[in-house]
Amino acid sequence: MSWWKKEQKKSYEELPIKEGTIVNYLTDALLAFDKNSKLSLINIKAEEFFRVREKEVLGMSILNLSRFPNFRPLVSFLGGGIKIVSREELEIKKDFILEVTTVPLEIKREKKGTLVILHNVSREKLVDRMKSEFVTLAAHQLRTPTSAVKWSLQILLEGDLGELNKKQKEIIGEAYETNDRAIKLVGDLLDVAQIEEGKYISKTVLIDIEGLIQSIVDDYKLRLKERELKVKLKKPGEGLPKIMIDVEKMRTAIRNIFDNAIRYTLPGGKISIVLKGNKKEIEVQIQDTGLGIPRSEQGKIFTKFFRGANVMKIDTEGTGLGLYISKNIIEAHGGMIWFDSEEGKGTTFYFTIPIREKYGEFLGEKFY
Repeated sequence: MSWWKKEQKKSYEELPIKEGTIVNYLTDALLAFDKNSKLSLINIKAEEFFRVREKEVLGMSILNLSRFPNFRPLVSFLGGGIKIVSREELEIKKDFILEVTTVPLEIKREKKGTLVILHNVSREKLVDRMKSEFVTLAAHQLRTPTSAVKWSLQILLEGDLGELNKKQKEIIGEAYETNDRAIKLVGDLLDVAQIEEGKYISKTVLIDIEGLIQSIVDDYKLRLKERELKVKLKKPGEGLPKIMIDVEKMRTAIRNIFDNAIRYTLPGGKISIVLKGNKKEIEVQIQDTGLGIPRSEQGKIFTKFFRGANVMKIDTEGTGLGLYISKNIIEAHGGMIWFDSEEGKGTTFYFTIPIREKYGEFLGEKFY
């Protein structure tokens, strides 16, 4: 072996990682297990997280680590075989949340062990919770005065306190519409806060989805006439089965999608609603001949506060929360939502709802 290769080998063997010092500089906790699921490495950050010393735990199997109280949630989460996960959150104790990732350690495709990476996301979660609590508080505080303003303006518009002239009606009418948008925003913010707190689906009942959609279309009859839009509702020949849903939440989800179809379809356009079903799920399609979504913006369509550049030119009043709320409601019911769109030609939104006929079928699933 040449002198250079000997020196290179010597340098490699003397790397700090040999003694674990490199991994001890990391802000993430690291645990390395051998092929028999025995702990072969623990860095200082992991010692801090689990309140243990290396000499106490090194060489122990992952199941034996459950002797230490702080390790028990991780052991229960990963299991004796150490399952493969990617950035899944685990609450170790109150207000202490770790993001867990496991990586197989392989040499020539042979598994030699598993590396467990633990990233502390407690602060981010605390900040998110504080934001949600603030939004909830602010929205609740705004709900009462905006509702009172709406009631007062409505009394004036209806002439209960005396007839208004044309100019007065125009000004008060504009104020009424502006206040109504504020009420809609408050409602959307409360919906978002509930979604992020995980408390969204509550009052579930067995219902006919066809009747629910028909009632939503009926609610928009006047607006459809004003905008000269035609709506066609296509139902299957055989009736669809009833499904267990939170009616008010699902009404909100469908209204948001349908409202967008109306809002962004030019006068004279068409909207089609198609219902399909099988033994496992019901599919709803809402198709419009509107502005469409630019391809460069399609990846953001379900994010909070996003509004397409093309639609903002014709409608500056939207909140950008409707589709985010709809997606969360549909997924909370175990369904899926997606779309096809071409700018200038229109958009079709699709969503599915699994057929559940009993409330108990929701239990045990992450719908809350």
